Amino acid sequence: MQLKLSVLDQTPIRRGSTAVEALQESVALARLADTLGYTRYWLSEHHNISTLAGAAPEVLIARLAAETKHIRFGSGGIMLPNHSTLKVAENFRLLEALYPGRIDLGIGRAPGGDRLTASLLNPANTFDPQEYLTQIIDLKAFLSEDARPDTVHEKVKAIPRVDTMPDLWMLTSSGESAYLAAHFGMSLSFAQFINPVGGPEAVAAYRKLFKGDGHQTPRASVSIFAFCGDTPEKAEQVQAVMDYRLLSIERGKQDEAPSYEAIKDYEYSREEWSRVQYNRMRTITGTPDVVKEKITRLAEQFGVDEVMIATFADRHEDRLRSYTLLAEQFSLSRVPEAIIR
Repeated sequence: MQLKLSVLDQTPIRRGSTAVEALQESVALARLADTLGYTRYWLSEHHNISTLAGAAPEVLIARLAAETKHIRFGSGGIMLPNHSTLKVAENFRLLEALYPGRIDLGIGRAPGGDRLTASLLNPANTFDPQEYLTQIIDLKAFLSEDARPDTVHEKVKAIPRVDTMPDLWMLTSSGESAYLAAHFGMSLSFAQFINPVGGPEAVAAYRKLFKGDGHQTPRASVSIFAFCGDTPEKAEQVQAVMDYRLLSIERGKQDEAPSYEAIKDYEYSREEWSRVQYNRMRTITGTPDVVKEKITRLAEQFGVDEVMIATFADRHEDRLRSYTLLAEQFSLSRVPEAIIR
């Protein structure tokens, strides 16, 4: 089985950098991923976090897809309760019209930040799980033009009218949404980079309970933080920064982006080190051969043929280099650069 690799871009603003620079770095990464043979490129939705630039995946998708020819683009994901369902459907119908057959719509129900911000994004959001189910039903109806009698879909259609529709994906970190993905016949992506426990079991339950319409089959992927370095020393430095940063995020310090020099001598307490060991199940770092073996084993544990990679690094060049080394290790199909210009 040829393992597929994809990119999860959280549009990180590196220490000492700016949002403007971060977005241009995403443009460069998208171009590179397209030439290297990555399968898809997803953009996350976050709010009120100063170290991330990606508040609107649909806007970035439109920009990045214009720079490429082959790779799929999608949201990883749109946090559906933050938005009007009709507006989400129209945004992604428009993207599908611009880039037919290259658009994924991944949805989730987390706020992508804090609840106060989420309530400002959508003042009608009550954080009621039942409302999320209603949104999923409406979203599928708007995208498929299912004009069910005695519903709003008889009178209101999402535009533009197109012959194809985006692929629908359900994102989950707890495993609970795996059951929703199975019920609604959607593809599933498990966020191992958020929660390292229960993923293989969630994917297995999804496959067992999947309800397609005869044309759909269960499809799943797993996403992970990963960094591939030319030397063990480089990989160890990135791991050390990730250890500290993930612990800081758990303490509510979302905006902290330390350098290796700043944290290399930090002494963890016993309780902190226990948490670091737990969080390392959310990350994969090492030299190319080590990272390939770990990613391959992760895919086997989940029973999937696609792994999405989210990479943070202090230097833009190191981030690009990591994705390049991975593509070489997995023998992804490189596209000649002349084809995408």
